[in-house]
Amino acid sequence: MHAVRIFPGCSGSFTARSVLIREYRQRTKSSFPAGQLVRQFRQNATPKDAAAVVVGAGPAGIAVVGNLLEQIKDDGKIVWVDEQFRGGRINKFYREVPGNTAVKLFVDYAEALKPFQHILNTEHKPNAITALEKLPQSGTCSLSYAGDMLNLLTAGLRQHPRIQTVEGKANSAHLDPQSKRWTLTTTSESSLTTSPLVVYCTGAFPSTTPLPPSSPPTIPLDTALTPSILSTTIPRDQAFTIGVIGGSHSAILVLMNLYKLTTTSHPLLKIKWFTRHPTLRYAVQKDGYIQYDNTGLKGRAAEFGRTQLDGDVLLNSDAGKFITRIDCSGGKEKEWSLLEKELKDCQGVVQAVGYTPAPIPEVRIGDGKEVVKLGKDARTGAFYAEDGEKKPIGLFGAGIAFPEEVDTPEGEREYAVGMWKFMKFLKRVVPEWVKGSRA
Repeated sequence: MHAVRIFPGCSGSFTARSVLIREYRQRTKSSFPAGQLVRQFRQNATPKDAAAVVVGAGPAGIAVVGNLLEQIKDDGKIVWVDEQFRGGRINKFYREVPGNTAVKLFVDYAEALKPFQHILNTEHKPNAITALEKLPQSGTCSLSYAGDMLNLLTAGLRQHPRIQTVEGKANSAHLDPQSKRWTLTTTSESSLTTSPLVVYCTGAFPSTTPLPPSSPPTIPLDTALTPSILSTTIPRDQAFTIGVIGGSHSAILVLMNLYKLTTTSHPLLKIKWFTRHPTLRYAVQKDGYIQYDNTGLKGRAAEFGRTQLDGDVLLNSDAGKFITRIDCSGGKEKEWSLLEKELKDCQGVVQAVGYTPAPIPEVRIGDGKEVVKLGKDARTGAFYAEDGEKKPIGLFGAGIAFPEEVDTPEGEREYAVGMWKFMKFLKRVVPEWVKGSRA
């Protein structure tokens, strides 16, 4: 297959050229005539012809790159796009968060692929992997250990001769139906890539929901999950009440962080906990599987929930001296009324109500006049155009933004989120992605 050409005088789709020139004009805010723009574009953006493009360098993006290196047998280049290449949100916000994954699964992730094994075999010791190996393998650890591992793998992959990294953010993706190749533009002035296979591992950010107008200022969830920053955000020498909204893993970790502050540096701190469920759900080890593996509490969050928060336990626990639970079950109207009433007495509020996928770049197909709405198959990771047949278009997603949908032994459907879960999913589907891109 041939790359989509974007310059006059070269073969390729005229509409594709027009779309990309228009995008370049918008990006550079240029008013030059089209011919001069094309010459400028040619000087600033020489197209890279790649076997695959991966957008994102968090746990899923790293795993995708490793799997592609293993599955693409020839010398095909892989273009890897990210703004920082520092392991995603784990290293940016969550290094102090206690993990809910067994240490052994972090090690398994690091050893799952031949390209990763090559990095580990050539890395000086001690290193991030040997640090993990020294920990109790069935226990959990701070995500800083996992973050260091991701940094080690990222640095090794960036040195691979078949990896071309682009520091920037993906702007748009345009598919030429004739060549079945995507053209990806980024915020990097010198980056333009064509490829039959594009994978988005663009991550997610904490969700928020509307709150009553009288609500206090919001404390970001990322802050509330970082004790060293949280402790400097709240005044120590005056009464201060924080509302915490949510009842799942991140909410329990926030409550745990706040409770620790009340017993150390912030004795005047009080917490109002808004939850729809007075009892908590835990991951339970069964014969050959984990019940509520993707939705139940694990690790230190589970321990804190059982001993301090769950049901009537809160009434007599040490945490109960500082935490008041507000039962928000009974529907949205009751919940809104309680938030309106109870948040008035708070000086801050944390929303721990899940994560929202980060927006992906605009996608255009064919003449490129309209942005295409995408649907997604959560079993295969494949995107498809919603207004057409559900057929492959060479665009895929993985990671927390696009997790695999799985069936539990109890017949429930869950989304598999976690580094090792991402890896298992990708080892299953990436061979099919590569095969389809070469058909």
